[in-house]
Amino acid sequence: MADREPTRDEALALLQQYNENEALIRHALAVEAVMRHAARQRGADEVKWGVIGLVHDLDYEKFPDQHCHKTAEILREQGWPEEYIRAVLSHGWGICTDVEPQSDLEKVLYAMDELTGLIAATALVRPSRSVLDVKPKSVKKKWKEKSFAAGVNREVIEKGAAMLGAELGELMADAIAAMREVADEIGLKGQVDVSD
Repeated sequence: MADREPTRDEALALLQQYNENEALIRHALAVEAVMRHAARQRGADEVKWGVIGLVHDLDYEKFPDQHCHKTAEILREQGWPEEYIRAVLSHGWGICTDVEPQSDLEKVLYAMDELTGLIAATALVRPSRSVLDVKPKSVKKKWKEKSFAAGVNREVIEKGAAMLGAELGELMADAIAAMREVADEIGLKGQVDVSD
């Protein structure tokens, strides 16, 4: 595989091989969608960005104490390109790796990984339990409640936004739009009337 780009099917098969937890798989699908959306906006390779989003937490269920590093090891064994491996390592910058995000792809992954978690949590406390009616202002309101989705590292999101030169509201709107495209697959379609 060293001379070619990994496919989405290969990435999904790896994700499912190392993860059985439905929440982790849904998170990977959400990050994939956000990465693809960001790639489209930038005229970048949508498949590559999406594949990296899919495998970014590959090791989290089985090897949480080796997060990012075990994924790098698995991807190297599979012959994945170093660019993909570096991107995965960079999303753990300052937490479990010292690989600083440099490319646009790496910065987007760094910022959006945690943000998808906050948006999903915001959707799940709505009466509709759906991302289809979540607005950036709802996410911003929840952002201020430190006890809400306390596991979401807001500092990482802020650092990522600063790296991208983006406003938080803008990142939230982009992530929500992307997650709406896969609402069913990520379990956030809920009960919302979108007929109007």
